[in-house]
Amino acid sequence: MTVHHNLINGEWVSGPASSPNINPSNLADVVGEYTQGDASHVEAAVAAARAAFPAWSTSGIQARSDALDKIGSEILARREELGTLLAREEGKTRPEGIGEVTRAGHIFKFFAGECLRMAGDTLPSVRPNIGVEITREPIGVVGLITPWNFPIAIPAWKVAPALAYGNCVVLKPADLVPGCAWALAEIISRSGIPAGVFNLVMGPGRVIGDALVQHAGVDAISFTGSVGVGTRIAQTCAQNLKKVQLEMGGKNPQVILDDADLNQAVELSVQSCFYSTGQRCTASSRLIVTDKIYPAFIAAMQARMARIQVGDACAAGTDIGPVVSQAQLEQDLSYVEIGQAEGATLLTGGQRVQRETEGFYLQPALFVDSTAAMRINREEIFGPVASVIRVADYEEALAVANDTPFGLSAGIATMSLKHATHFKRHAQAGMVMVNLPTAGVDYHVPFGGRKGSSYGPREQGTYAREFYTTVKTAYTLA
Repeated sequence: MTVHHNLINGEWVSGPASSPNINPSNLADVVGEYTQGDASHVEAAVAAARAAFPAWSTSGIQARSDALDKIGSEILARREELGTLLAREEGKTRPEGIGEVTRAGHIFKFFAGECLRMAGDTLPSVRPNIGVEITREPIGVVGLITPWNFPIAIPAWKVAPALAYGNCVVLKPADLVPGCAWALAEIISRSGIPAGVFNLVMGPGRVIGDALVQHAGVDAISFTGSVGVGTRIAQTCAQNLKKVQLEMGGKNPQVILDDADLNQAVELSVQSCFYSTGQRCTASSRLIVTDKIYPAFIAAMQARMARIQVGDACAAGTDIGPVVSQAQLEQDLSYVEIGQAEGATLLTGGQRVQRETEGFYLQPALFVDSTAAMRINREEIFGPVASVIRVADYEEALAVANDTPFGLSAGIATMSLKHATHFKRHAQAGMVMVNLPTAGVDYHVPFGGRKGSSYGPREQGTYAREFYTTVKTAYTLA
């Protein structure tokens, strides 16, 4: 089988070892063989990026825009092919995979436009005959460390703004899903972007990620992943005065009030909790339901969950694909046991499912009779496991929703303008959804949270410039 290599300074570079990329829907299906780099690959990639930075950072904005637009156009033209690749390596259903690829293409096209919208300010000085110009400049070489759950969208929303604003990049994708990152790198390599501006180094996080974070030649790190790893990265970056952006965990609440439309509330809850196999940082795993609607909601959820089809991510009719890996499956099953041991009632699901091919299939689980203090309501599970917390009224629902160390996304289902308006203001989250799933965001607006979910400037949209640029103030005597 052909080995897919790292991209360093415009060349495909082999590593000391390689690793198979296994389809979680079919463990006999090897998606591809991918290089495992080492610290020397990071060293070479950073050196290439630093050498390319002076020319790229001052290059013409039209050429930069054209290159990003070309990348976006090819991604969109190949969305079905790349969506299938994504489904095979990560386990997201093929329609969801195609949707994610489409989003990645749109992200590159958006930032192609951002190349041409780099506005600044011209102000008078408080002193006579002096002018003041405020401009933004790229920060330098940026290390990008991306997770496995969105193997092309998250690399896209980090790479595109980094390049648009004139930075050079070293991308380290998650070791579980190198296929989409390699495909993106191959597209970028033919876009007209000069050698060394974009580099791909695949391999384990403890080797590649650590070397990237600690390298003195890297000016900034953008990371999406676990709280534990993110915290260590923040500490290292602080010691080295390196700019850092972190997107980490979530324990997102979905509030269901008595006046909610029942069918709408059930559907958005199923979407929030279980689609993409619950493997989204914006997924809801806490359903906070008020007294009067609680019995009808539970009955309707159980009936709706019975219709969820778990199966091969590429098969027609599949609603939910497999969990991404054996380790993730074991983690999900352990939380099912923890919930039962804590006294919650497992209403439905929570067991492995056998299909025609061997894979990491798990029937979505729903707990009832849970309390806010239980571990299943405090810790991020990152799988198709959700629990219901019964509350008396809106005020208690809001308090429980905010009773979490995380603050990424929060949702409310209600027909009350009063409660919706209050929730939007008082939910302690970076993103709030009214009568919509907690998961599912646009590419042209800011993404990020509060508390333990995020640290540093927001990602996506025009707000991305806050991380990928630095501000310069220049004075001129007339």
